[in-house]
Amino acid sequence: MESGIQQTVMDKKGSQRVVAVMMIGAFIGVLNQTLLATILPEIMHDFQISSNTVQWLTTIFMLVNGIMIPVTAFLIERFTLRQLFFTATGFVVVGSFLCFIGPNFSILLVGRAVQALGAGMLMPLTQTLLFIIFPPEKRGLAMGMFGLVIGFAPAIGPTASGWFVNFFDWRYLFLIVLLIAVADFIFGYVTLQNMTQLTHPNFDVISVIETTLGFGGLLYGFSVAGQLGWTHPVVYVTLILSIVILILFVLRQLRLETPLLEFRVFKYRNFTISMMLIILMFMLFIGSMTILPIFMQNTLHWSPLLSGLILLPGGLVMGLLSPVMGKVFDKMGGRSLSILGMSIILIGALLLAQIHVSTPILYIIFSFSVMMLGNAMIMTPMTTAALNALPMKYIAHGTAMNNTMRQISAAIGTGLLVTAMTSLAQGTSRSGTASVVFGLNMTYYIVALVALIGVGLAFFVKNEVPTTK
Repeated sequence: MESGIQQTVMDKKGSQRVVAVMMIGAFIGVLNQTLLATILPEIMHDFQISSNTVQWLTTIFMLVNGIMIPVTAFLIERFTLRQLFFTATGFVVVGSFLCFIGPNFSILLVGRAVQALGAGMLMPLTQTLLFIIFPPEKRGLAMGMFGLVIGFAPAIGPTASGWFVNFFDWRYLFLIVLLIAVADFIFGYVTLQNMTQLTHPNFDVISVIETTLGFGGLLYGFSVAGQLGWTHPVVYVTLILSIVILILFVLRQLRLETPLLEFRVFKYRNFTISMMLIILMFMLFIGSMTILPIFMQNTLHWSPLLSGLILLPGGLVMGLLSPVMGKVFDKMGGRSLSILGMSIILIGALLLAQIHVSTPILYIIFSFSVMMLGNAMIMTPMTTAALNALPMKYIAHGTAMNNTMRQISAAIGTGLLVTAMTSLAQGTSRSGTASVVFGLNMTYYIVALVALIGVGLAFFVKNEVPTTK
């Protein structure tokens, strides 16, 4: 059955309004992922809970978000754009309200889960919409603007929230998100129009159960691996069961006439290679965003706000350059950008591998920003190259697959790099701070090695002419 995803021509003003509505929604979704990074201690104090308990506010969001993303491809073919947008934004509004009024931790946790239901739909929905509105020759720039949102929101989230709680109660952060979501809901009501022809695919309950258990278990297993260790029964049992369930899920999707998530997108060579580069980049990106603050706060004893400010310039570099890289992609394709991007990530990792206890703050800022520059050359160009390789009927499934792989690679990268840093620190003859520094340095050498593999892989990217059918 053919998908309802088709190229749609809109006037410039109309397309700008639609894009603005969807970008705001995507911004809220990404912002919610990192908003709590620096305020978890405040929540621990207010509710008198442990660090392991409060971490569930982040874990539950990641799990629900990761489970919703693969289902979105099916939803896009079953419901109209307006129905999906209002439902997703409505979830964010309700979830934010529960978090704002939350009298106890349980209500706060439920609110985070409801927020994630909406956020998981908004990301792939926005990407799909951009491919519907923009012709092939302008998709790089469009995806670059999307990259600006993805890069900017997590860059300012931890820093802004860390500053905010110095003056206001943390609950008001959720009120701000609530008000933005309500405004976007109203803006969308008067702006959005339906742009897809619905195909009403069959709802396969078994597929939904398999994707929930498979992707959810995989994300949970990797997310707790850094804390519990890879040999902990919870980790390896969860991962093994999840992988088995996902294999069954893939086999079932290949048999179904209208699959929940179309794995045949991997038959397209450029999609597969581009996705491999995106997976490598996100593993290194999110992993670095995790281990560097751990080192700065636990070893150097810098405040969460200071560590957030140190990472902020790098996030801004990545976000602000995404539209530029998208425009460059439209003119010259993705092969050269991906080779250069992975090479710059490698250089940034080697610079970060030289960090020690007396390293100047400006050196850390510069080194991390170099790495983020390389990320900007990979994220937008490779996302566009991957989706350009697909026929229009597979775009919704391509965006869902892209976002799903990003979530999984982020969890894998975090688990592997945190474990590597801890294991290398414990396995050296050095003691105290010197052992932690050694662990961090060696971990970034591993990052550099993975980036080198990415450089080699980038040579296989082709500058293909996108299809409009």
